[in-house]
Amino acid sequence: MRGIAFKLASVAILLSMASLLKASQGVPVGQLIFFRSFFAILPIIIFLAWRGELIDGIKTDRPMAHVWRGIVGVGGMGFGFFALTKLPLPEAVAIGYAMPLLIVVFGAVFLKENVRLYRWSAVAVGMIGVAIIIWPRISVFSGNGGPVSDLTIGAISSLTAAVFAAFATMHVRHLVQTERSATIVLYFSIICTVVGLLTLPFGWVWPTTEQAIFLVGAGIAGGVGQILLTEAYRHADVSVVAPFDYTSLILSIIVGYVFFGDVPTVPMLTGGVIVVAAGLFIIWREHRLGIERGRARQYTPPPPG
Repeated sequence: MRGIAFKLASVAILLSMASLLKASQGVPVGQLIFFRSFFAILPIIIFLAWRGELIDGIKTDRPMAHVWRGIVGVGGMGFGFFALTKLPLPEAVAIGYAMPLLIVVFGAVFLKENVRLYRWSAVAVGMIGVAIIIWPRISVFSGNGGPVSDLTIGAISSLTAAVFAAFATMHVRHLVQTERSATIVLYFSIICTVVGLLTLPFGWVWPTTEQAIFLVGAGIAGGVGQILLTEAYRHADVSVVAPFDYTSLILSIIVGYVFFGDVPTVPMLTGGVIVVAAGLFIIWREHRLGIERGRARQYTPPPPG
């Protein structure tokens, strides 16, 4: 339950970050990566200082593991930010739901996590919901004319981001076994900052005051959200907490409508109900299994004879 709580908090904060980045219209993707990553370092440093781990938090025995996680993560970040520039916020979020579904599968296949039939069934139902949401954007039969090309590119970018993010999350799962959460996020932010800065020759723009505020706010929110996300995977199996990305659907619909004028489509609402129901079923199932495991631990077998 602690892992789920961290996950829900990270979802809300990271959605705020995505909204601020989307509001920064006209800023290149590489520049978005730089601001999101550079200013994320501030809350990480504060977090380490608050826990008295500032010096230890910088130390690591696995620098190349952090580099690999950073490279894969920045790929997902880049494609995800690009998708935000092409799609309405709720749709970009909805297509990203492929990532937690992939994580459940990867958690069972690569991490040997115990995913039971009930959870597999919920994942299958959730996948149907995701398909309903994204079909109008990725289908070659959509027939919406000229604008479809941008929407299709955005959908493909979002799906690609989901693949990168799934692999990055799997790598984080290994890192948390030996590394502090803030250490993982700190090195990730540093690597992404460097990669983003390398895109400077490819056409950065001088941000307006409003854009600068949005970009700095997105970076700070990204740092806080990443700390909470890493803590979530420390306290619970990936396959348990990953489906709770679905809660961002409701938040993204509200934020998208209020701030960007994005009106949710019928397929999005239909698929959204399905994926949220699947997530709620998973938490109920895990709660029941937790009760059963607790009873099993408390049971003392009678002495022989």
